[in-house]
Amino acid sequence: MKTVAVMPAYQEEPRIGAAVLGVKKHVPTVVVVDDGSTDLTAERAREAGAIVLKHAFNRGQGAALKTGTLAALELGAEIIVHVDADGQHDPEFLPALIRPIEENAADVVFGSRYLGVKADGLPWVRRWVHAGARIFNSYALGIPRSVTDPQSGLRALTAAAARELDFSQDRMAHASEILRLVTRSRWRWLEVPVKVRYTEETLAKGNKVSDAFKIVWELFLGMFRG
Repeated sequence: MKTVAVMPAYQEEPRIGAAVLGVKKHVPTVVVVDDGSTDLTAERAREAGAIVLKHAFNRGQGAALKTGTLAALELGAEIIVHVDADGQHDPEFLPALIRPIEENAADVVFGSRYLGVKADGLPWVRRWVHAGARIFNSYALGIPRSVTDPQSGLRALTAAAARELDFSQDRMAHASEILRLVTRSRWRWLEVPVKVRYTEETLAKGNKVSDAFKIVWELFLGMFRG
């Protein structure tokens, strides 16, 4: 089955090349969506062999994922993988993420850092934030408590699911919105263990604890619009 990886990227010049090369070991076609970077993210991704699309300005990770997913469908993808561009997602776990779809056991597969594979460098405070997010997702969004990773950015989905997955959150709240849409749909979904690697550099650039409040606010506004 033709598989295409989609990597949203913003100011990832130091990391994007290695991230693309790691993913290409398992998924030969990689689409990088440069979300308005002002550095050499696009150039480094192209040098590593990725197909590069570029937003004129920073629209947010959710918007970049949507652009990349539509491009993957245009390329004829039967399976689409969403993976971060900063190298936090260990590409060695991509085959396990994709396998349930190849075996027709699932339509959407989420990677979870809380299913027995120890994350490298995961701060305890982020574990507590994720625990709180699981409670919020359950009571406010109706996402099953069985979902162990409330903010997973590593997922695989069939082309059919990708075509129907009409998520609207352009920024950080897209992960919760996608979980809500998938778990309340007819699609077969499951989680598989994956490894996430944190460094001081990626932690400094990534979501802050305070961003949890922004995500809640974005989801609240999204419910009004919906």
